[in-house]
Amino acid sequence: MKKPKILQRAGNPKYIPGIYNYCDRWCERCSFTDRCMVFEDTSNISTEDPEQFWEKIHENFQQTKELLEYIAQEEGIDLDNLPPDPEFEKESEQRRKDARNNELSKAAKKYGDLVDQWFQENETLFKDMENQFNQNMNLGIHEKQSHDLAARITDAIEVIRWYQHQIYVKIMRALSSRQDLIMEEMDADFPSDADGSVKVALIGMDNSIAALGKLHECFPDQADGILDILMLLEKLRRNTENAFPKARSFVRPGFDD
Repeated sequence: MKKPKILQRAGNPKYIPGIYNYCDRWCERCSFTDRCMVFEDTSNISTEDPEQFWEKIHENFQQTKELLEYIAQEEGIDLDNLPPDPEFEKESEQRRKDARNNELSKAAKKYGDLVDQWFQENETLFKDMENQFNQNMNLGIHEKQSHDLAARITDAIEVIRWYQHQIYVKIMRALSSRQDLIMEEMDADFPSDADGSVKVALIGMDNSIAALGKLHECFPDQADGILDILMLLEKLRRNTENAFPKARSFVRPGFDD
């Protein structure tokens, strides 16, 4: 069987193998997009052109199908005659259930909900600040200070919003990672996918804590609400580091090596 195009492209030295596995998906702020094969495959997909969008999606699915068929043939697996494995499905569902009920995932979910609640409750605050900013700019009053403050607040909000739900997703992936549990049982000296996922979550927490600190400085009248969120996230970070002590030292391809 001919080697799939995706594997042929993966051999190109310009790409960093696996860099997309442990990133935060914030391509606009990434300096490695020109070395990421996934970015190259998805960056030109536009939802504004439905025909082009679905054509690209179909192409990506086709490449994945070809890759699976190639690997199956190499391993001598008949994909058309795979026996059902109800035990595996049952075990997988139990792992997902256990992950959802874990204190880490529950705290991460609570954090995301608190962030949503805070922004909803302070919607008028941002609207009033925007109006004041526009008024000052029109009058030429403290133009640079107003611009710098607006940029600082906008950046903080973007960071908080980007990571608020991703933290939960990455922690859930780590907690329910079946492969990681297999590796632990074998006591294999092999990088843990769970540790890699948790490292991304921890980086999201680090960036979010810094961003929340900026909001705390910019909105002193809202200090109590922001501090409540900060305390929850800081506690989640400590507990996550304790539960996954090797996560910080996990080497992410491209980013850490």
